[in-house]
Amino acid sequence: MINKIVATPSAALADIRDGATVMIGGFGTAGQPNELIDALIETGAKDLVIVNNNAGNGDTGLAALLANKRVRRIICSFPRQADSHHFDALYRAGEIELELVPQGNLAERIRAAGAGIGGFFTPTGYGTELAKGKETREINGKMYVLESPIHADFALIKAEKGDRWGNLTYRMTARNFGPIMAMAAKTTIATVHEIAELGSIDPETVVTPGLFVQRVVKIDRVATSAGGFKRA
Repeated sequence: MINKIVATPSAALADIRDGATVMIGGFGTAGQPNELIDALIETGAKDLVIVNNNAGNGDTGLAALLANKRVRRIICSFPRQADSHHFDALYRAGEIELELVPQGNLAERIRAAGAGIGGFFTPTGYGTELAKGKETREINGKMYVLESPIHADFALIKAEKGDRWGNLTYRMTARNFGPIMAMAAKTTIATVHEIAELGSIDPETVVTPGLFVQRVVKIDRVATSAGGFKRA
């Protein structure tokens, strides 16, 4: 019987080792799998290569991973904002490497890995420092830059609902990079707020098929001070 449900985030991340490449879903804090990031910190794994849209916000989630100096290199499109002080301090001190990737290129490089594409040409970045050292080509009178896919050992993503086979649905914009990261990683670990009975999710609404998911962890919602739920 296929059952991909794991009891705790710590158990789901027990095999992550030093130097792993880890994709982490989220657009800022929306859809960021904080419980999995906390468990990643607990593993003690270091020298990680992190792929994310941002480089951490405030002091929690990805920012906490950076603050604990577990990240050797980060690949992202938006490393600095008002509350990215941990990344800023590490970068200025020369303690973290940055590969800056335009957001569209980042998404397509991740998608290309999952689709088995060896590379693609894009006009984005041509004529800038981001194209330095990369192959360029003129196609139909327009200049393009060759970009390579981004593969990962693990993808940590946040979904809304899943079943024991790993089929996932998402809540609104919390979906963001989750589906393509799941396809690009050797091992995908997803948190969900609801475990559905097998067959109860309409196949037409499944966004990430269980084929791309290896582990599912149920996470309770966190109540807010206003009496609602913290849902992202």
